Amino acid sequence: MSEVDTQTLSDMAETLLFPLYLRATESQRPDAMIRDEKAVALVDQINYDFSRFKFVGIDEIALAMRTRQFDRCARDFLARFPDAVVVHIGPGLDTRFERVDNGRVEWYDLDLPEVIELRRKFIGGEKDRYHLLSCSVLDNAWLDVVSVHSQRPFLFMAEGVLMYFEEAQVKSLVLMLLRRFPGSELVCDVETPLQNRIDNLKLARNKFSARIKWSLKLGRDLESWGDGISLLEEWFYIYDPEPRLDSYRWIRHFPFLAKAAGVFRYRLGKTADEKASR
Repeated sequence: MSEVDTQTLSDMAETLLFPLYLRATESQRPDAMIRDEKAVALVDQINYDFSRFKFVGIDEIALAMRTRQFDRCARDFLARFPDAVVVHIGPGLDTRFERVDNGRVEWYDLDLPEVIELRRKFIGGEKDRYHLLSCSVLDNAWLDVVSVHSQRPFLFMAEGVLMYFEEAQVKSLVLMLLRRFPGSELVCDVETPLQNRIDNLKLARNKFSARIKWSLKLGRDLESWGDGISLLEEWFYIYDPEPRLDSYRWIRHFPFLAKAAGVFRYRLGKTADEKASR
């Protein structure tokens, strides 16, 4: 059995073990929304006390739905742009590339050095069209690496990660992507300030040091950050027709709960060709 020394993981990096565990448990259900056999194998290999994770039923369902929705967004983008470049920000030990690979996409998994080390140890290294970027997303060096594909469409995906940054850091990142990759798309999950407080209580209950910092009252609030940022789509858990949520449909009667957390897809400006055609 392989050993994970949690002392080497930063507060933020350790949170990757929670979605890993839930992907594994979800994959073993007969009605699983996602299938991630690698997650099942990893939970068996990693010597970690996963019993510390305490959650209610809707947490488990919501996380599986969030992962499925990000997979859907990736497949939709690749259907529109088969030769696209995808930068997966903060993937942890997720294997989204294997789930959505269309045989043509150029894929980058970007995460903290200690996380990339775990990926290499438990999942494997780089291969054709699949690359690893070992740095913080706030380190601009990775932008130069992926910019070699600047003539191709770009999709940036950040699942369960941007919320751990300060708003100023998230804004700086979004504006940098807007400048460097005009016409690209960004898919991220965001919570309201109320939901942030609730989830921080859950983090504390599970004895995690990391805390959620960034939130938005409305998804479209991000549009005010820069000229050309536009909200293309917003998705909220409780409005999804997933049967396992049927007993929670009452939440729809309380918008502040129903829209407390969601997945949002943004367009970051226009390409040079689009600007020229105006």
